[in-house]
Amino acid sequence: MEVLVLLLCLVISSIQTAAPVAAAVGLRPPAMYVLGDSLLDVGNNNYLTGADVPRANKPYYGVDFPGGKPTGRFSNGYNTADYIAKSMGFASSPPPYLSLLADNSSSSSRIHAHQLVLAALTNGVSYASADAGILDSTNAGKCIPLSTQLRYFNATRAEMVAAVGSVAVSALLSKSIFLIGVGSNDMFVFAAAEQQSDAAALYASLISNYSATITQLHSMGARKFAVINVGEVGCVPTVRVLDAAGQCADGLNRLAADFDDALRQLLVDLAARLPGLVYSLADSFALSRDTFADPQAAGYTDIAAACCGSGRLLAEADCLPNSTLCGNRDGHVFWDRYHPAQRACLLTAQAFYDGPAQYTTPINFMQLAQSS
Repeated sequence: MEVLVLLLCLVISSIQTAAPVAAAVGLRPPAMYVLGDSLLDVGNNNYLTGADVPRANKPYYGVDFPGGKPTGRFSNGYNTADYIAKSMGFASSPPPYLSLLADNSSSSSRIHAHQLVLAALTNGVSYASADAGILDSTNAGKCIPLSTQLRYFNATRAEMVAAVGSVAVSALLSKSIFLIGVGSNDMFVFAAAEQQSDAAALYASLISNYSATITQLHSMGARKFAVINVGEVGCVPTVRVLDAAGQCADGLNRLAADFDDALRQLLVDLAARLPGLVYSLADSFALSRDTFADPQAAGYTDIAAACCGSGRLLAEADCLPNSTLCGNRDGHVFWDRYHPAQRACLLTAQAFYDGPAQYTTPINFMQLAQSS
C-alpha cells in the first residue's frame, strides 16, 4: 500500500509540472481515454458474461501480436486505438476498464481501485466494447453501450479525484485525449431490421446521444476530442458476400455518409458552444472509399475478402481456430468479416495522425495532441 501511495504522489507531481512542458515540446498527452466499439476495443468484452457476447479471445486473433496470443482485439495484431496511442507517444492503447476491476472481491476492492487510478492518471483507460452502439438498444445485452462507457468514465474520474484531488484531475483531463469511434453497429442494426423506421429519426437519436456524450465529458473536464466517423460499412466482407458479384451495399454506405454529415455539423456546433473544446474529426469514410478505389496505392492485394474465416470471401463465418487463414495478412484490408487487419489499422492511424489533410478536419490528431 505504501508503494501505491508513493506512486500517486509522483503522479500528482507529474500532473502539476510535466504536463504543460509535454504540450509545449510535443511529447505525449498525459493520458488517453477511449470510448467506442470493436474497432477500438482492446479486451473489455473478454470480461462480459453471456453466450452472445462477441469476444476475440481465441486463435487466430492475436496471431501477429507480440507473443502471438489473443488479447481481445478484433485483429491479427494491434488495432487502430493502439496505433493512434503509439503515434501520440504511448506504448499501446490504454488498458481495458474491466481488466482493472477483474477479481474485484470485497477484500481486494481498494487494491483494484488503486490499479484503476494509477492507469487512469498515467496512461488512461479504454472503455470501448465490441458490438457497442450509440444507442442503448443496439446489440443490447451483448456489449457495453456508449452510455455505460460514459458512466464508467465518470466512476473512474471520481476515483481519480478521491486520490489526487479535483484540481489535479481537471488539469490532467484538460490536456488528455478522448478518442471516440462508434456508430457502425447502429448502422448494421438499422439496415438489418425487417421494418426500418425513418432514417431521419435514426439520425436524430444518434446525434442527440452523441451530443449528450460529448457534452457530459466536457462537463467532467474533457477538452480534446479525437473523433472517428463511420466508414464504408457497406463494403465489409460480411456485407459484400451477400452480393453475387461481391460488390458493396450502396444503401448502407449512404446511411453512414448521411450520419457522418450530421456528426460533422454537430462537432462544429459543440465547439462553438462548449468553452475550450478542441476536436479533430477523422474521415474514415473518405479513407476507406479512397482505399477501395485504388488499393494498389496502399499495397493491398485484396479489399473484399476476410483473411480469417470460412466460406465465400471467408466471410460466411467468424474467425475461429479451425478457420482458413490467408497467406498474406498485410495484403488484406480485412482481418475477419467485419474488422480491418493490423496493417490497415496502422495505415488508418497514420492517415489520421499526420496524413493527407483531407482525412481530418479542422486539425489532425497530432495537432490536437500538441495543442495547448
